[in-house]
Amino acid sequence: MPIPILALKPTYLELREEMDAAYRRVMESGWYLLGAETEAFESEFAAHTGAKHCISVGNGLDAIRIALEAHGVGPGDEVLVPAHTFIATWLAVTQCGATPVGVDVAADTANLDPRMLERALTPRTKAVIPVHLYGQPADMGPINEFAAAHGLSVVEDSAQAHGARYLGKRCGNLGSSAAFSFYPGKNLGAFSDGGAITTNDDEVARKAKRFRNYGSEKRYYHDVPGINSRMDELQAAFLRVKLAKLDEWNARRLVLAERYRERLGSVEGLRLQAVPEWADPVWHLFTVRHAKRDALQQYLAEKGIQTIIHYPILPHRSGAYAASPCVAGGPFPAAEDWAATVLSLPMGPHTAMEEVDAVCDAIGDFQSAGGGL
Repeated sequence: MPIPILALKPTYLELREEMDAAYRRVMESGWYLLGAETEAFESEFAAHTGAKHCISVGNGLDAIRIALEAHGVGPGDEVLVPAHTFIATWLAVTQCGATPVGVDVAADTANLDPRMLERALTPRTKAVIPVHLYGQPADMGPINEFAAAHGLSVVEDSAQAHGARYLGKRCGNLGSSAAFSFYPGKNLGAFSDGGAITTNDDEVARKAKRFRNYGSEKRYYHDVPGINSRMDELQAAFLRVKLAKLDEWNARRLVLAERYRERLGSVEGLRLQAVPEWADPVWHLFTVRHAKRDALQQYLAEKGIQTIIHYPILPHRSGAYAASPCVAGGPFPAAEDWAATVLSLPMGPHTAMEEVDAVCDAIGDFQSAGGGL
């Protein structure tokens, strides 16, 4: 049987009874937006991260954008962002009217390299967005120290890091605020789009909650030009069911990641993402790097193994920024290397150990056949 990068249907099948009950509960309530399910999810997810507030929104991109807006980021400002990340991190800055400024990543982890922040700093810098890429936390200690020294807000892009920990503390409670995505493929995924902002700052929470709802705190009174970005009651109810399973599902991912690391760690020509001692990743993705990445991907595809490249094009090189304002801030040798060599292997709470072994066997065969030479 083909081995998918991630199987989504089993998440429903495992929780079918609870999911169906959540559906009926919402449909029978007669209230489908900004109601009891949303309030309950926000409370439960805030408690899960350890943050004081959670404000649900329509998707992960909006979560980053609204968090930046709540911190006062706007036209004329610059925001430091990793050079290697999904483009949403950059787009959120652009949507605020600010300018994204690229910062190179650490060569061994692909996360923002704190040592590179100083070179990208200007008098217009207003915030920094560390991305917890692939489910592993960025090195938040030095990032927060840098931000505090220069009066910057820190907005965590936690879209891939539901439940991950830095020095024992969960992502989503490590900076000024954090943004999450609940896209279906995330560790905590809805059955549609969804997102959330977490923060301990009462004023940031108030502004974010207002901005997501047309800039209104009282119906028909609009204080700022906000947007419409609201999670519906059905997705909130589904996420509540999945949230109760998140730690268990993350533990399953860890077991699979350990097998991958055990079997692939010594394969010549293959590089694995480093895991610093202060990091407890949740393995949203399991990535490897190979100089002949495209050939390896093709070989695995022929064996029925699905892989994805996360991500082949650095944001500043994309067409979206060909004529849009951004500051490259380069060079980015580490980011360029990741983009040219990274490959994501099958990983998920319902990936079987036998599938992991089959992937590892196929990679070994690729090497034995001379693919790595």
